Amino acid sequence: MLTDYLPIAVLLALSTAVAVAAIVLGSLFGPHRPTTVKSEPYESGMRPFGAAMRRVSPRYYLVAVLFILFDIETIFFLPWAVTYQSFIAQSLGGFAFGEMLVFVAILLVGYVWVWRKGALEWE
Repeated sequence: MLTDYLPIAVLLALSTAVAVAAIVLGSLFGPHRPTTVKSEPYESGMRPFGAAMRRVSPRYYLVAVLFILFDIETIFFLPWAVTYQSFIAQSLGGFAFGEMLVFVAILLVGYVWVWRKGALEWE
């Protein structure tokens, strides 16, 4: 049972090692020549003006939360795809496929509801 998660653990360890190596190697071997120009704030090649903090529309946060909600729900496809072959071997492939269709249908109902409510409109 634990060996089923070994590929995921290896992928997690390798991706963490690559990220840490990139940061460490960049800080060790990268140039370090601070100047006053480099320490100034940068905004599209122009000197910044006005306050750095701007008001953001609450609609932005609504769209961001909806994106995260629907994006995280797609993570449930991975365990289903991994175990689907074993369901086929046990003659339960149709049942597993039907369950995934019900899951996708529920997602689509939620997506259509959000769309019809106008939560994805910017105007």
